[in-house]
Formats: sequence, C-alpha cells, structure tokens
Amino acid sequence: MRIGPIAVAAVLPSQEKFAAIEDESYMTATLPATSAGPRPDLDGTGLPERLGYRVKRKLLGAPLVSASLHEEKLSKKAALGVLSSDCISSSAYGTEEMLLVLLAAFGLSGFHILMPLTAAVLVVLLLMTLSYREVVMVYTKAGGSYVVARENFGPKIAQIASVALLIDYIVTVAVQAAAGTAAITSLVPALGGERKSLAITAAVILLLAYGNLRGIREAGKAFAAPTYLFIAMAGLVVVVGVAREIFGDLPKFATDAHGMIPIADHHNAVLSGAAIFVLLRAFANGGSSLTGLEAISNGVSAFKKPEGINARRTLSIMSLLLGTLVLGISYLAFQTHATPYESGSPTVISQVARAAFGTSLLGHAGFVAVQVTTALILYTGANTPFTGFPFLANFIAEDSFLPRQLTRRGHRLAFSNGIIVLTVVSLALLVGVGANVNRLVPFYAIGVFTGFTMAGLGMAKYHRTHREEKWRVKFAINLSGGIVSAFVVLIFAVVKFTEGAWLIVILFPLMWVVLMRLNRRYRRESRALQLVTSAAANQTLSTHYARHTVLVMVDRLDLAVMRGLRYAGSLRPTDVRAVHLSVDEQVSTQLQAEWLERGIQVPLQVIECSDRRLVRGAVELAYSSVVDDRAEVTVLLPRRTFRRLSQRLLHDRTADRIAEAVGRLPHVAATIVPFDTTLDARTELRLETEQQQAELSGQPVMADVEQLRGVCLPRADGTTAIADAAVRDKVTVQGRIKMVQLGTSAGKTLEAQLFDESGGMRLLFLGRTQIPGIAPGQLVRATGRVGEFNGHLGLANPRYELLGDAATAPVRPESGGRRHQSVGAPTAR
Repeated sequence: MRIGPIAVAAVLPSQEKFAAIEDESYMTATLPATSAGPRPDLDGTGLPERLGYRVKRKLLGAPLVSASLHEEKLSKKAALGVLSSDCISSSAYGTEEMLLVLLAAFGLSGFHILMPLTAAVLVVLLLMTLSYREVVMVYTKAGGSYVVARENFGPKIAQIASVALLIDYIVTVAVQAAAGTAAITSLVPALGGERKSLAITAAVILLLAYGNLRGIREAGKAFAAPTYLFIAMAGLVVVVGVAREIFGDLPKFATDAHGMIPIADHHNAVLSGAAIFVLLRAFANGGSSLTGLEAISNGVSAFKKPEGINARRTLSIMSLLLGTLVLGISYLAFQTHATPYESGSPTVISQVARAAFGTSLLGHAGFVAVQVTTALILYTGANTPFTGFPFLANFIAEDSFLPRQLTRRGHRLAFSNGIIVLTVVSLALLVGVGANVNRLVPFYAIGVFTGFTMAGLGMAKYHRTHREEKWRVKFAINLSGGIVSAFVVLIFAVVKFTEGAWLIVILFPLMWVVLMRLNRRYRRESRALQLVTSAAANQTLSTHYARHTVLVMVDRLDLAVMRGLRYAGSLRPTDVRAVHLSVDEQVSTQLQAEWLERGIQVPLQVIECSDRRLVRGAVELAYSSVVDDRAEVTVLLPRRTFRRLSQRLLHDRTADRIAEAVGRLPHVAATIVPFDTTLDARTELRLETEQQQAELSGQPVMADVEQLRGVCLPRADGTTAIADAAVRDKVTVQGRIKMVQLGTSAGKTLEAQLFDESGGMRLLFLGRTQIPGIAPGQLVRATGRVGEFNGHLGLANPRYELLGDAATAPVRPESGGRRHQSVGAPTAR
C-alpha cells in the first residue's frame, strides 16, 4: 500500500492552517507525486504558486517525495549494461585517435605501428583492471579513487582525486556527445559541418540534462540496451571483418580521399627523439580508450550481494570486452587502411564497418545498425556523468570541500544543482573547443589517469598498512598501476601541452587551492558555531535575561506593519514597542496621527535619526535595550515582498541590512516578517474571518475535501479518515508522518503529526523521547481513542504499525499490550 503525503488540511486549528497556507515552501514540499498531480491553488485561498515553481513543475512534472528515494540493486548482467557504457563506448574512437598522430608522422607505416601501440594500451588496461579489482573488493560501500585516496592519504590529498574526477566527468560529457554526433554525421553526411555538429551535440547534452532533472534512473533497462546492442554489432563487425581478411576478401580504402588527414612520411627513424615524441603522443591518445574503467568502482554499492565479488567479475568482463573490441577495430583499421578525416566524420569505425559488411543491401543495413548503436552507446556514455558528477559533488560537499548547495536534492530527488553545473561547464567547453573529439581528447586523459594514479597508490598504501593475506602481490599490482598511470599523466601533460592540456595543467592546482580555501572557510564557521563541551553549552544556554523585549520597526502604517504587530504579540514578550526612526518630520507626524486615529494599543516610539543612518540607528536602539532593560531583544522587521522583478527594483533592501547588522549583537535576534503585496484584500479578510470563527467555536477549520480530489490515494480497509474523527471515538487511522517533535508542554513526550488525504492529527507517546521508525516521511497506521491536546485532535499512546511502501498485508498488532509490529521495519517497542 502506498499513501502519498498531502498538504496541511483540516484538523489543525485555523491559526496553524493560516501559517501553513502562508508558507509557500511548505505547500510545495508536501505535494504528492500522483498521476493526477496536485492542484496549483491547493485550498482555494487565492494564493497562487510562484511563477518559477509553476514553470518548473510544468517542465519537470510533479515533485517526488523523499519516501520515493530508493536504490535499485543491480545484477551482474544489468550492471554490465548500465555501468560500462562509458568504458566500452570509448573503443569507438580510441583507434582513430592513435591513427591521427601516427599517419601524420610516419605515413602509411603508421598502420604497422598501430598494432604494437594498441598492445601497449592493452597492457595498461590489464594492469588497471587488476588494480581496480582490489578496489572493489575493499571499498564495497563507496568506492572510486576519491574514497580510496581519502581513506589512505587523508582529505587534503584526496582532493587531487576529486579534482581529477570532476574534470573527467565534465570532459566525458563533451567527448562522448561529440563522438556520438560524429557517428550520426558518418551515417548522414548532410548533418556534418562544424556548426551543425556543435548544435546537435549541444542539443543532446541539454536533452540529457533535462531528462536527469526529471529523474531518469541510470539503472533503467533503457540505458543497458545500447551497451549490449553496441557490443553485438561491433563484435559482429570484428568477426565478419577478420573472417573476410582470412579469406582474402577484405577491401582496402584509398588514403588520399578528399577530407582525409594528409599522410606524409617525415622519414623519422622510430628510435629518433622526434619519433619517440610522436609515439608518446599516439600512446596518450590511445589511452582515451580506457576512460570509464573506474565507473564500476564508483558504483559498486549498487550491486547485489556480495557486492565486491559481483563488481569484480563485472569489471573483468567489461575489460575483456573492451580489450577485444579495441584490438579488433585496430586490426581491421590496419588491414583496411581506414584513415581519419579532418572533420572527424566519417569515423574510422564507420569505415571499418563498411569494409566488413560490404556494399550490398544487407551490408548497408548492417552499416546503419553499427552507426546507430555506436551513437546510442556514446550518448548513453555521455549520460553517465549526469549521475556520477552530482553524487561525487554531493560527497565532496558533505566533506566541506564544495558548496553545500550541491548536497540538496531537487524537485525530482536528483541533485539538480550538480546537474546544472555539469551541463553549463560541459557546454562552455564545447563552445570553446568545438564538437571535435580530437580537440577534446587533450582535456581528457589527464583527469582519468590521475584518478587511476590515486586509486593505485592508495590501494598500495592500504595493503602495506593492513598486510592481509597475499598483501605483497596485491601491493605490487596496485603500486605498478599507480606508477604507470602517473607516467601516462606526465606523458599527456608534456606531449599534449600545446594542444590544450596546458589549460588542465593550470586549472588542476587552481581547483585544488579553491577546494582547500572552501574547506578552510567551512571549518572556521564550524568552530565558531561549535559547542565545545557540555559545560560550555550549559553556560551558553543559561546566560540569558528574564525579560523579552520585541521591537517592531515601523516606517509607515500598513498591512505589513499590522502583520508584524500581530506576530509580535504571539511571541508573548515582556514588552512590545513599535519603533519609528525619524528621517522626515512630516512623515513622522503623519504616522503618529494615523497611529492614534486607529487606536493601536502597542506604544509607538519615534526616535530621531538626523544623520539618516537607519541601520546604525537600529543597532544602537537594540544595544541600548539589552543594556538598559537587561532583556533578550527581538527586532521584527516587516518587509513587503514583490513577485515581479520590476517591482523589486523599485524598493531597497533596508530590512535585510538591518537584520544582518543587529543579528551580530549578543542577546539580539532579528526576524523578518514578510508580507506578500500580491495578496488581495478579500483573501486577507477571508483568512481573518476563518481564524476568528475557529477561535470562537473552538473547532478546527475543515478543508474542502473536493479540492483534494484527484490527489488522494486509495485508503486501506478498516481505517477512518482523520477528518471524520471526533473526540472519544476509537479509530484506526493511516497516513504519513509530517513532523516529529521531541518534548512538548506535557513534558517528556514524543509528538508526531500524522496526515492522510483528509487532514492531520497528533500522535502522543508519553514518557518517550525517541521511537525507531517514528520519523518524518514514515507511513504509519495507528489505533486508539481520540482526545484533545491543546486544541488539536490526537491519540495518546496509540498502537501503531510502520508500513513500507510495498507492504501488502500489514502484521496485526498484539492486542492488549504495548508491543508494536511493523511491516518493512524493525519491531518498535
């Protein structure tokens, strides 16, 4: 059974209803995720949602509640399809990147050098696979080079890995999307050209970002299908091509076609300095085939149990498939003389597929299938960072090295801020460099292999520290992997420096410094707010004055000020004073006349402010109230809010500046009381009337159930709608807990507010301060006799069940006792 949360409805008294209606953020946070969707105007009060929220809801759909958040565990088969798309798809352009360098320097001899160079890349693949097999066995909850480095080298060194991974994710989006576009333009040449390719690539990235903001699940079957289709089609190309080569039927391409890169042998001896430099450049380009190898270690916690063993086997299969495809495509490129084009299209893999399948109708169908599946897996690989980057940014932000806004889940439970940052930066990279894989690769492998380095060296330190069984062999493997990866980083930084790697070389330490400074700022804030010892905490809490003075700042008499005065009275202070800082004598005189005319009971103080420094005047007033009255002071600042930018530009932010200034004083709190200027008078009058009627009758204001129709979910049999409950009725109610409060006016009590589609009531657990499972968002079925508590309906010490979303047959509570059983949750006592 599944019950979605609903907005505040009817069983709460009118004052709370009024507050809940006014709090627009509360309204939006409690909307249910149902097929019908919640109404924008939730209870007919005439208070519409903000324009930004209405647009967001239109684009992204109804908001998801936190209870919908769950992690889907993957089998090895599903994980291979979902997590390996980034890695396996790199086989589509790894060979081409090596040929771009080899053919330009060694001419046709570059085809012969391709195979030994591919073998060198595969050796690195083998070494890194062995290294990451150890990572996934040790770090089964949250792996990846960042966690490995953090656990073994500390948080500061770990930020090297974090910077590497962040850069890797950003460039992966650009490279994979650009490579996917190249596959499309190889199939449809009319779509080629730099501007068209850039437009297509940018559109794909925006589409992926939009989908992820709507809450696309990476673990969905739709994301596994392109991986298996590409493996099947690319494998078929290799098998058919090798078979045709064995029978002597594999064609060769001319190497002087229009648009191909110029092939000119510079007669460089293979062992000369210039030739070695070229070989290193080609090897560095080939290293791009290994990108995405770390994806399984980053997502090891998503595997079914045993996580480590399943991840290890999946990693081995993925590396085997990648190595086979890279070797097969390189061999066929060598045999067919498939030559890269300057524009990047048609691609080498498309030429190899055309040569393998031939020009017949069936062969052309096979060629089309290869290009479509190649584009699909590349675009799917571009989607992988939209999951990895936000989660990594959230992880780093939780360690206080990135802004904490990156830890917040958005409208559809995705880390929306991380998705937006990734989209903006990757699009900026594309606009600056162009949608050309060869131009983007120099930005690529430095981040990838830096992550490999941190993972290898971190695991080497782990083995040396823990000295588990066969630790020396594992130590040698991980240390070798770390050293080789560091060597590749050095090669890339040198040989690709002038081609764009210089930007990463400069950006890398700058980003590390920025992360360190952010962390230092957060640590300073934490120390400033930390209660060091319990004695210090008690002393801090005990140093307060018995008096409480509320100062309501008044500039003119209007509804905003009246709301501030009403709110001041609800605080039950010792003293309430309205204060006007006079900068214009005529305005002050007019204000005093209106004050007397309306007979307002709160005294009005008019204080001269001849120098017109309103902020300074407010600070001096608050300070003198603390010193002279020995009182805790609350400064209330009525603030008019405006929906339109044009309206906001016509008003200053004096209330904010005063609040910031007085809030720095000891024993002074500043509170801004907003008033929405778009609230019409009829709505204000209606709210006031409802409140007065509720106070006179002593009965809660009932919500219009008709307005909630379409958002209510089916009720369980045998339960009573909360709105139908009355005092002294024995009822069984079911709903979702919206709030838990520890300690009430009744003393040591746990209070929970339970809501169904018709309203809400209190659950009171006397003598308890904490109960496992009684938490916000939990589905609960409670049974007891309805009573009244401070004007609210409630159940005291009810029998209850904790219901999981997938519960079908709740366990019946034991009768006559205080033992409570739950479905999908531990037994509560």
